[in-house]
Amino acid sequence: MVKQFAARHGSALRSLAAIGATLAAAAAVVVGAVLAVVFAATVAVIAIMSSALLALAGLALRARRTARRDDGVIEARHLGGHHWVAYGWNERS
Repeated sequence: MVKQFAARHGSALRSLAAIGATLAAAAAVVVGAVLAVVFAATVAVIAIMSSALLALAGLALRARRTARRDDGVIEARHLGGHHWVAYGWNERS
């Protein structure tokens, strides 16, 4: 008798199915929100790391240019006592 009533009307099964569908939809929304936050954080971390990499590359290039620049320092060798020999003082860059 209960089987026939449930088969005919199905209101109890429909309400259980509606509750299950609502819970599944809510779970899907929560999982989607969590994934969106994770991927947004990943993009932000990649952006920060790439900007740090570009900054370090810029500093390295600036240091390289500075090291190549002639700043008036010449090379000298000590021959003993008070004798020194200087190289590069008469070369122009």
